[in-house]
Amino acid sequence: MGEILGSIIGGIVEIVGTLGYVGIFLMMFLESSFFPFPSEVVMIPAGYLVYTGEMNAIIAVLCGILGSLAGALFNYYLALKFGRDFLIRYGKYFFFTESTMQKMEDFFTKHGPISTFIGRLITVVRQYISLPAGLAKMNLAKFCLYTSLGAGIWVIILTIIGYYAGVLFDTGISVDSIIHAFTSRTPSPQELELKGLVKQAGLYTLGFVIICVGGYILYWKAKRK
Repeated sequence: MGEILGSIIGGIVEIVGTLGYVGIFLMMFLESSFFPFPSEVVMIPAGYLVYTGEMNAIIAVLCGILGSLAGALFNYYLALKFGRDFLIRYGKYFFFTESTMQKMEDFFTKHGPISTFIGRLITVVRQYISLPAGLAKMNLAKFCLYTSLGAGIWVIILTIIGYYAGVLFDTGISVDSIIHAFTSRTPSPQELELKGLVKQAGLYTLGFVIICVGGYILYWKAKRK
């Protein structure tokens, strides 16, 4: 299954990659909606192209955030309009199971609306956290705000990693090798190092967000008293 998914992802990247900024938007839309598309194969290459001077950092980041928000809104309205049973019935065609749905609902119930912010920084969760938000009819303005903030943090981090990969490896890495690092079971030593950077960044970011959310909760508890 992993190799098949990797081939599908590689094909999509090849087709959409020629569209530049529009391609970033479309791929991040997919990443944030119904298809388990890794954001690493979009924003890290974009960051690398910023390093080579082929892309503008601000435009690339904005396209990434807007694509993420558009994909999240797609899932939100899909859940709002068709309901839980529909999602479970047809989710199997997009690598989505009832077990996944239950985990997303539990996560949303435990953390509340702010989970749409936290979830954007957790692998797998970021793709589907919009579904329980739609089922719960979460306030749309809050949903867009929290989603954009969470997506913005992750998009910026990946773009910086891509730029840093250019500085670190220079001509020893390319867009193709970055994509290969996250879609292949046999990455090279350089690609493994790149994956390690992403994992480390994800853990640090999640830790920072947990601290921020904890502070937010304590603040509101103190305010209510």
